[in-house]
Amino acid sequence: MRGPRLDDPDLPLRLLFDRWPEVAAVFRAQRMLCFGCPIAPFHTVIDACAEYALDEAAFRAALAAAVAQGGRLLA
Repeated sequence: MRGPRLDDPDLPLRLLFDRWPEVAAVFRAQRMLCFGCPIAPFHTVIDACAEYALDEAAFRAALAAAVAQGGRLLA
């Protein structure tokens, strides 16, 4: 069985945060309240980007960068 993939469009935010906790910094940098939200087990990155009117491709690139940098956001 494969583990979760960062680019999976159906990946719930709760699983995203559990597997890659360093991405929480990307959400905080955008002033998103998803980390700790009771809806996080049901929402995806697609949902969050739609809710906050963010470009999904750019946001996913920031998530991937955070994972690659071990949680250190690029300035």
